[in-house]
Amino acid sequence: MVSTNNNNSTTTNNNHHNGSGINEAGGEPVPACLAGGMTREELFKKILEGLPEDASISGQRFEGASIILFTKNRSFLTVSSEFVKAIAKTVKKRIEVRADSSILDELEDAVKKIKAIVPAEAEINSIDFDPYASRVRIEAGKPGLVIGKEGQTLFQIKRDTCWTPLVFRTPPLKSDIINTIRHTIISKSKARSEFLNKAGERVYNGIKPPKWVRVSALGGFREVGRSCILLQTPESRILLDCGVNVASEENAYPYLDAGEFDVTKLDAVIITHAHLDHAGLVPILFKYGYQGPIYCTAPTQALMALLQLDFIDVMQGNGKTCPYTAADIKEEILHTITLDYGEVTDITPDVRITLYNAGHILGSATVHLHIGDGVHNIVYTGDLKFVKTRLLEPATNRFPRCETLIIESTYGNPNDIQQDRDEAESQVCRIITETIARGGKVLIPVLGVGRSQELMLILDELVKTKAMPEVPVYLDGMMWDATAVYTTYPEFLSNRIRNAIFGSEGNPFLSPIFKRVGSRAERELVISGGPCVIMATSGMLVGGPSVEYLKHLCDSPLNSLVFINYQGEGSLGNKIQNGWKHLPISAGGGKHELVEIKMSIHTVEGFSAHADRNELVNYVGKMQGLPKLVIVGHGEASKCINLAGQIRKQFRIESVAPLDLETVRLK
Repeated sequence: MVSTNNNNSTTTNNNHHNGSGINEAGGEPVPACLAGGMTREELFKKILEGLPEDASISGQRFEGASIILFTKNRSFLTVSSEFVKAIAKTVKKRIEVRADSSILDELEDAVKKIKAIVPAEAEINSIDFDPYASRVRIEAGKPGLVIGKEGQTLFQIKRDTCWTPLVFRTPPLKSDIINTIRHTIISKSKARSEFLNKAGERVYNGIKPPKWVRVSALGGFREVGRSCILLQTPESRILLDCGVNVASEENAYPYLDAGEFDVTKLDAVIITHAHLDHAGLVPILFKYGYQGPIYCTAPTQALMALLQLDFIDVMQGNGKTCPYTAADIKEEILHTITLDYGEVTDITPDVRITLYNAGHILGSATVHLHIGDGVHNIVYTGDLKFVKTRLLEPATNRFPRCETLIIESTYGNPNDIQQDRDEAESQVCRIITETIARGGKVLIPVLGVGRSQELMLILDELVKTKAMPEVPVYLDGMMWDATAVYTTYPEFLSNRIRNAIFGSEGNPFLSPIFKRVGSRAERELVISGGPCVIMATSGMLVGGPSVEYLKHLCDSPLNSLVFINYQGEGSLGNKIQNGWKHLPISAGGGKHELVEIKMSIHTVEGFSAHADRNELVNYVGKMQGLPKLVIVGHGEASKCINLAGQIRKQFRIESVAPLDLETVRLK
């Protein structure tokens, strides 16, 4: 990879705007195994037959399920769109034409042309070249100006330089994790290209339609934590999520030692979202030999790497050994293929996926799996929210087809009806106002991703409307970096917040009330300082700075502790919620100290990023065509069983709540 860089930042090969304008197949692609029974060689031959004689195609390559053709003809490169679109409709594949290296502009000339074409107002931050893919990656503060109206600026860049442009947003908040991801992709460009081609060769490996489909519960069933499902057909082995239960030492990891699981035979991994209970153990797959693709959205790629790095730090801080290292996370980054919502792609010869908004956290996805030529369709919700929040639009529940639904049940009992959001916001406002008035501090343990950003929006509005006093809101832990990721991908946020960011209201995440705590010394100043709000990870008080603040603030009745997220069984937060007043807290080095809880304790239920009981039932009932089977997981045993029973009774659908290690045959 060769790069020119204005501010030492780089770009990545994840979600982007593709300047080719010629890779749309029109409609959903037919699974690779059913493309007229063609071999890879026959497929390439058919594509080439549809091109003019002067196309001068010098080679072809896979990038996952996409087919890349390279041309030596500059003129054909600029007009190839009309030919490729027609061929793509015939073979039902994504096809793109790029320049052969022999006709690419020299780097210095290409940079000069790009800077002349793109208006200065776009605030280009870096221009990086990938000769292996004939791509130029442009990072800018205002990417829309690089794209141009209807993509005209991108087209001009490609026409004048022959480099295919990709555009990325410069994070409004400096993001180390975004830079790490982009640098990893850039520095490993050749290896990345070889991996993508290998992934494509696996997809285009013609077979017969599958005769059976089954799923095995490897974790997260009749429990919350370590979500992991193995999907199997005669041809494919696909892992859906691979999480860790941070609140449990005895049952922390999924059953990757189960007889049916073999990491060396795994074809693909799909991650619904970044939370550790769904993505926390992904790097260990690479530690033990997995070299295949990880599929998720671009925000999920960044956030899960961030959370995994934080997990390593927390484990080490508690004197424990993490099962993987930062090097394993870099392998994960290198092997991740990011998808937009609604983007259809083959991932094995007999399975293709589409990701949809799950409404849970930034980039969270519900997974639709189409197996064979309509042999079976599965929807796996991951974690979902079925009402609109400040941050996100509600989860999508309309799919082309769904025979089997795998749904969460975190709040699956009949009495799991969440507090009204307006009431919850008023409650938080009252607690903060009263605590500040008596000279105390408010400690809010938060999950670094999701709930914390939702609360930031609320506090920003409360201060702007003068509903609460303007005091510093300190952010400690990895949530600052997580918030930087949120600012990088506004297209995944709710319409309201996206419009505010791009409109006159400005970006609420950049409010001056938010202060980053970046060191132990700064943390001590917060503890010794005046009234304030402290948002700190971890959300369950199982480690991290939130526990440090608790140790120093818990003995004063002036202070308040506010829980706004789920507290896992056995966690320190759960014990405090249940009324424990004297608790042993880790003092490092395997030692503990006993603390007394004198601060006021509050639990505010209305901010959950999970659907409550009514939302879960409505999600099923309002689907476009009810599924034939519902599999319920991701909930305490009673909630899984109760929700399954309600779905069976209300909709007359077969519903089951399997145990971990049980297998359900779907066909």
